[in-house]
Amino acid sequence: MKRSEIVESLAEFKEFKNIDRPTMMKVLEDMFKNLIRKKYGSDESFDVIANDKMGEIEIYRRRTIVMDGEVSDPNTQISLSEARKLDDSLEPGEESYEVVDPDDFGRRNVLAARQTLIARIGELEKDELYKKYKDRVGDVITGEVYQIWRNELLIHDEDGNELILSRDQLIKNDFFRKGDPIRALVQRVDMRNNNPVIILSRTDSSFLAKLMEMEVPEIFDGIIVLKKIVRQPGERAKVAVESFDDRIDPVGACVGMKGSRIHGIVRELQNENIDIINFTTNTSLFIQRCLTPAKINRLELDEENKKASVFLDPDQVSLAIGKGGVNIKLAGRMCGYEINVFRDIDEEDYYDIELDEFSDEIDQWIINILKGIGCDSAKNVLDLSREELIRRTDLEEETIDEVLRILRSEFDEDNTGGE
Repeated sequence: MKRSEIVESLAEFKEFKNIDRPTMMKVLEDMFKNLIRKKYGSDESFDVIANDKMGEIEIYRRRTIVMDGEVSDPNTQISLSEARKLDDSLEPGEESYEVVDPDDFGRRNVLAARQTLIARIGELEKDELYKKYKDRVGDVITGEVYQIWRNELLIHDEDGNELILSRDQLIKNDFFRKGDPIRALVQRVDMRNNNPVIILSRTDSSFLAKLMEMEVPEIFDGIIVLKKIVRQPGERAKVAVESFDDRIDPVGACVGMKGSRIHGIVRELQNENIDIINFTTNTSLFIQRCLTPAKINRLELDEENKKASVFLDPDQVSLAIGKGGVNIKLAGRMCGYEINVFRDIDEEDYYDIELDEFSDEIDQWIINILKGIGCDSAKNVLDLSREELIRRTDLEEETIDEVLRILRSEFDEDNTGGE
């Protein structure tokens, strides 16, 4: 059977991203059966065959041959004389097969059916896309940046499906151009105006978890378990790991020989500093590990209020707090405790005053900035030079001078009173 004009007009449906070929052929068959019912009233005596390989639609009309003048139902019966026009060897009681040209249904009917077909295929594609990505939530996919807008990026997957990556789900130092390859986590699938919208993320903690699973076979095999992950995307992350095999060091396995396993992940996350921590149920020990790279002298726990007081040497305070307080924030989120850092000082330096005591003279926001660089007491601030304070706090010179004057006057008054 030659390719009909109708089938040629449906050529654009040959390449669908999310509909498998058997489903597509079934949809085409249903469309022609609907045309048959409109023209003949029933499709019971018709066979519709969609030939995927040949790109053809074959329609056959089956009717039982009866003697001339005995036709009671023209849809199921054909007279002997009419049947022999098709094949002169046919006899009464046999079945006659007549080829129906798809173009016989009329162009107007076909165009109407075609519009219905487009709508149905569109719905099928939406359903298949939704199912496909609903099952892939939590997986990492690789795509290509197709379009860059102000608030989001349009990503195409390997099948050309459109995925959305909002800018707030990008890592701080991410920079992509159109055509760049990109990896991201399928965070969720939303329905907007009856259309599936696949939302991606590169900041979700699960993205880091999946990357580690891809790089560390022991995690994929379930020998090492990721107990918890906390992130400040693009800056720092802490990952608590535990091994079910005593012979395997979970931290060493995750880092790899000379950092071979972790380096690829760090590069993918724009040089995010990743601390791998050996998980333990010993709260004190776990908090110490969470504050890495700082070394702790001693620790006091208030388990009822979920607070921890950590005492360190002065040179370890800034390491425990981290740039912008990121390290201590992540450590607190990891262990579930509010962590307060204190300097371990000699007995002669014991007398000191917490910065909060000066809140009536120094604005609280200035006190918070000073705490952010590891200065939680007056002597912490006075131990640093004026230039160092200006550089580390980024405060105005006049502001630093006023803070130093207030703090020094407190100790000067105290010394005068002692004399």
